[in-house]
Amino acid sequence: MAAEWRPVRQSRTHELVLERIEEQVVAGELKAGDRLPPERELAPVLGVSRSALREALRVLETIGVLVAHAGRGPDAGARIVRNPDDALGRLLRLHVALGSYNLHDVLEARVVLERSSFEAAATHASAEDLAEAEETLRRMQEPDVTVPEFNDLDTSFHVQIARSSGNQLTSTLTSAVRESVRPLILEALEAAEDWPATAAALNAEHTALLTLVREGNGPAAADLAEQHIRGFHGTLVPDTDPSPSGD
Repeated sequence: MAAEWRPVRQSRTHELVLERIEEQVVAGELKAGDRLPPERELAPVLGVSRSALREALRVLETIGVLVAHAGRGPDAGARIVRNPDDALGRLLRLHVALGSYNLHDVLEARVVLERSSFEAAATHASAEDLAEAEETLRRMQEPDVTVPEFNDLDTSFHVQIARSSGNQLTSTLTSAVRESVRPLILEALEAAEDWPATAAALNAEHTALLTLVREGNGPAAADLAEQHIRGFHGTLVPDTDPSPSGD
C-alpha cells in the first residue's frame, strides 16, 4: 500500500514532519527498505519547506531509522532502515557523559543483560557465531594489539555473544550499554599499571567464557560473565555513586 501524505501544521515544522513519518511507520505504510519520495515532491505534499524536511530527515538518520544518499542513481534518496545499535549506543553514551545515568546503574544493567546473553548463547549460538567470537579473541591476544584496538575488540566480543543469544532486543541493548562506557573503559585500560598483565587476565576470562558457551553450560557462563563485568567495569564505579540530580 502506498503511503498517504497530508500537509502538516507549521508550528515546530520539522517535529511535525517527524510525527507524520512516524504515523506512516506505525500504520505499516512505511517499512524497512521503503524509499521516501524525493524532497522536491515530499516537501510540497507535506506543506513544509525543504529545509524543514531535511532537518527531520537528519533526525531520523541520527536515531537509526533512515539513511540518505545524495546524488542520482539507484541508491540516491532517503530509505527507511532498521539500524538501532549505533543510534542507541550514541544516545546512551551522551546521557552517561551528561550524568543522566550513574555508573552504578549502568553496571547493574550490563550485568543483567550479559548474564542473559551468555546463558542464552550457550543454547542458541551457532558454529558460525562461535567461530566469529573465537577469531575476535585470537586478535585480542596478538602481541602487537594496541589498547584502543583491544577495547574495540572487547566490545565486539560481548556484542557477538549477545547477537548469538537469539534475542535481537537483548543484543541491541547490550551493544548500547557497552558502547556507552567504551570511552571510560578505554581510559581505565590505558591507565593500567601493567598493561600486558591486564590484557592477559582479561583474555583468560574471555577464553573461559567462550569455552563455557561452547560447552552449553549457560548457568556457569552467566556467573562468570557477571564476575568478569564486576571485576573490571566495577573498578569504574565509585564507592559512592550518587543518583543523577536531574539538573
